[in-house]
Amino acid sequence: MDGEDVIDTLGQGTLMQPISNALADAGPFHDDDRAAVYRAIFTRRDVRSQFLPRAIPAEVLDRLLLAAHHAPSVGFMQPWNFLLVTAAEVKERIKAAFTQANHEAASLFQSEQLSLYSALKLEGISEAPVNICITCDRERGGPVVLGRTHNRDTDIYSTVCAVQNLSLAARAEGIGVGWVSIFNDSDLRTILGLPDHVLPIAYLCLGYVKELHQIPELETRGWRKRLEIEPLIFSNSWGNARPPQPVI
Repeated sequence: MDGEDVIDTLGQGTLMQPISNALADAGPFHDDDRAAVYRAIFTRRDVRSQFLPRAIPAEVLDRLLLAAHHAPSVGFMQPWNFLLVTAAEVKERIKAAFTQANHEAASLFQSEQLSLYSALKLEGISEAPVNICITCDRERGGPVVLGRTHNRDTDIYSTVCAVQNLSLAARAEGIGVGWVSIFNDSDLRTILGLPDHVLPIAYLCLGYVKELHQIPELETRGWRKRLEIEPLIFSNSWGNARPPQPVI
């Protein structure tokens, strides 16, 4: 974690007390711990309509935000901010901005795709107890950042890592997360008062859920299927298929 080791003492009500900069064991997790990580990855789902009318306790929300804040970032720039949206009037303005953008998006699809698109529920802005806009401060770290000298967009990539951390931590807490991406950035900027140098990266809806789709909803609804992984893996150069793996 770039110079800071932590202890997770969730059961004692104290979260991640910093300790010395000593090196820690890098061996594999115990079986149950490793299985829990993969379970979070494979059972995470984008949530739009399964939110329960149950508040997220402050200590749970803080755990999610801290998990996001411990994402990897190029040059340890930590370019993210977490803008919490809970006020009904702000949610209403955000939902209106989504509705307008969604009408624009629908016009890009035709025939059967349009019919399916129009039937999909693509946000839970009003239903979710908490909305979070995760942003990227493009000035964080100053004009020259280690590792960003030849690719300016690594701050954006780093911020997306924070989004993923939050999503996986939320899955472990029984909290659903829905990423709403159908916005005009200018609308989000105006409603949330974002400075010019700050980019809105992810607008998330968070809330407890009772159940999740076993298979991603867009797959069950016939929008797209999950791709097979092997054709996506190349060896040494683009398009060069990986040699067959030996059977052990």
